[in-house]
Amino acid sequence: METEKRNIRRITKEELSAYLQQAGEKKFRTGQIWDWIWLKHASSFADMTNLSNALRQKLAGDFSFPSVKIDHVQISSDGTIKSSFLLHDGNKVEGVLIPTETRQTACISSQAGCSLNCKFCATGYLERKRNLDFDEIYDEVCLINQQSMESAGKKLTNIVYMGMGEPLLNYQNMMKSIERITSPEGLAMSPRRITVSTSGISRMIKKLGDDKVHFNLALSVHAANDKKRSQIMPINDKNDLNSLVEALNYFYQQTKNDITFEYILFKDLNDSLKDADELIKLYRQVRVKVINLIEYNPIDQAHFTKPSMEKIHAFRDYLTKHRVNAHLRVSRGKDIDAACGQLANKG
Repeated sequence: METEKRNIRRITKEELSAYLQQAGEKKFRTGQIWDWIWLKHASSFADMTNLSNALRQKLAGDFSFPSVKIDHVQISSDGTIKSSFLLHDGNKVEGVLIPTETRQTACISSQAGCSLNCKFCATGYLERKRNLDFDEIYDEVCLINQQSMESAGKKLTNIVYMGMGEPLLNYQNMMKSIERITSPEGLAMSPRRITVSTSGISRMIKKLGDDKVHFNLALSVHAANDKKRSQIMPINDKNDLNSLVEALNYFYQQTKNDITFEYILFKDLNDSLKDADELIKLYRQVRVKVINLIEYNPIDQAHFTKPSMEKIHAFRDYLTKHRVNAHLRVSRGKDIDAACGQLANKG
């Protein structure tokens, strides 16, 4: 039986160097191949044009190079670009390029499907197939960066882990992908421009603190009392708001990184001034930089509706009046199911 080839992107630079030395290759080949893999984002050994044919064939014989491919692209009327990415095993995930006047943001996925079953999120109705490997997450970012260069002539300015899946349930791959994205041998992006969004897993938020990460954290709150939050986010049963407050404060104490609250407004569920008071109380317990208020984007599987703009503005104004830093985030890409909560591989 043929043994499975090792993915060349899972070996260290030292292992690559030892392999090339054993093959009788010159030392500088290690740097060339490493640059092709990470810096130049080659998608096959054939792309490595400054290597001899013999070496490229040897590499292809000894290693696999399973890169992510773009399967399908949709462009919104507001310029948002949603891509369906095909993984080597046939699974698909979605990623979004969100352009504004000042930013080019990539919203990327960390899992194929999701296991958390949030009631308002299209991905939550999918079965979790598997975690993405760190090199697959890196590919997503590189491909969206290419789209940004082609469509706007600008590199990505920001990355948010807010696509399909829960990043903290794919901890090692999420961390390793950020290590590659921020490396001078990768995309050399500042970790301060990366935000990881979580539904709220207290022990893993504390682990981020223990690991002294340099990126920012966003918590999907969506209801500021446990009863309502558990109704729409089953994860709250084991990670209630008190435990999340404790975990977030520990994270901030260890890292001093920005914390954001995400709050989707649902009609007659969490949009009253009483709900706003509960959110203010929660906000006061954590060093939160900003609360992003998000209008609900409808999905086929759920029956929530969004409040009137009048009610949304009243909610925001009430928060602002109580010295809460709250921004209303306008959803982009709604016409192509690319907005917050809509990613479900329909396109």
